[in-house]
Parts: sequence; C-alpha cells; structure tokens
Amino acid sequence: MIECKNLTKIYVNGDVETKALNAVSFRIEKGEFVSIIGPSGSGKSTLMHILGALEVPTSGTYFLDGKEISKYDDDELSMLRQQKIGFVFQAFNLLPRTTVLRNVMLPLLYTDTTKEEREERARECLKYAGLEESKFQNLSNQLSGGQIQRVAIARALINNPAIILADEPTGNLDTKTSHIVMQAFQALHKQGHTIILITHEPEIAEYAERIISVRDGMIESDHKKETR
Repeated sequence: MIECKNLTKIYVNGDVETKALNAVSFRIEKGEFVSIIGPSGSGKSTLMHILGALEVPTSGTYFLDGKEISKYDDDELSMLRQQKIGFVFQAFNLLPRTTVLRNVMLPLLYTDTTKEEREERARECLKYAGLEESKFQNLSNQLSGGQIQRVAIARALINNPAIILADEPTGNLDTKTSHIVMQAFQALHKQGHTIILITHEPEIAEYAERIISVRDGMIESDHKKETR
C-alpha cells in the first residue's frame, strides 16, 4: 500500500537549512498497525505530513497504492486526502459549539449525499468508535477528553478511508483514557483498517504490531511485535 524510497525533507529559513528527514525508506502493507516513534525533532511529524499528502519531500519518492504522489496535482491530492486518508490529531480539531453528530458529518457536506445518508453514516462511525449513543446530540465541549477523541476517530472514518493517520492522539489525555483510546484503535485494526500512529510515548507505541523508531531524521529501528 505505502512505499517510501529515500525520503529527504529539508526546510530552508534564510541561510539556515534543516534536514528533517534523511533518506528514509520503508513499506507499509495494507491492514498493518504501525507506530512511528521518536523524540521531539526526530522527523516523525514531518514524515506523517508526507504520508498524509500534506507536504512533499525535497527528494525521494512516496508511492501510495502503486502511484507516485508527486504525479498528483493539487486537486488530485485534495481528493486523495478526502477519499483515502483519515486524520486524527492531538488537538481534536472539533467545532466546540456543534453537536457530536454534526462534527462527524462535516466531511460529507460537499459530497453527493443526502442529509439522511450523512447522519446515518455518522451514527455508524460513532458506534464503530465506541461512543455511547446518548452523547450524539451533546456539544463537543460537553464531553470528556476520551469521548472527544472517539468523536475525532469517528470523523476520520466517515469517508471509509484506507489509511488512518493518528498524530499524537493521546497527547492531551490521562493514562487511563489513553489506554481506552488505544484499545479503540486496536479494534479498528482488527476490523481491517491500516493505522499509522505517530507518538513519542513508548507505552503507547506498544499497542501497534510494528514499531518504526526515528531519530535525527533517520530510521533507527523497525521491528514487528505481537499486539496486546
């Protein structure tokens, strides 16, 4: 599904060049659950942005489903993100004065679907993410951190993406809630979703079946393990 060959990313600020990624290569197969772990400044967030088609590498190639991402124009990249990639962020990025159900429906607003179809799909995704139906009409700012993150997961699922990219999804959560959210990701993985998790927490990375460790813009280790 995903193949990266010698990905390098250099940021230029005036006369200063910063190499965020340095010749990174790996493959991720359909249905894998992969954690990408590293300290702050290791390059993991840059890598996530490239995998999510939010940034392009300075050099190297990124193939998704056999097609090189650099061959896409801006409209095609936007369509790719909408149809194939679901994003879950640390900051949740939900509208605070909007109901849970409408927050999840939003990505479908400009698609060829009726309001009834959007609502039905949103309800399915919320149940899939493990949120109680009694919370669907709550405003998102009336929920706990763990419940909000489940809403964010449901929103990422709304377009039935092939890949779920989660960037530090437990960063704002306490330990107990973090484990509940990670169990939700494990359940999604068992149901066939490809999940790529960005984290700096070793304990959270352990929920994945494969851990890629990055440091100073390079892959330090890449190994598979048994999930919990």
